[in-house]
Amino acid sequence: MVVAKKCKVHKGKRFAKRVGGKCVSYGQAGKAKSGGDRIRPGTKKADAYCARSAKIKKCKNPPCANTESRRKWKCRGSKSMR
Repeated sequence: MVVAKKCKVHKGKRFAKRVGGKCVSYGQAGKAKSGGDRIRPGTKKADAYCARSAKIKKCKNPPCANTESRRKWKCRGSKSMR
């Protein structure tokens, strides 16, 4: 069994993930003012993000950062679920 190398996070991004053999960097780097995560599903900020990102066209060669970010925010359409 060959273990794939860990993905490097690109500058300005917070997460990196290997999906289908490709590395994808996504998410805003840094912490919120409170020191917690910027990503908190089920909040007003999350709903606003889901509504904005729902309008972005699907990418032609998945995986793409928008899909991974929407998964992280737990988006269902233009709403974020807890």
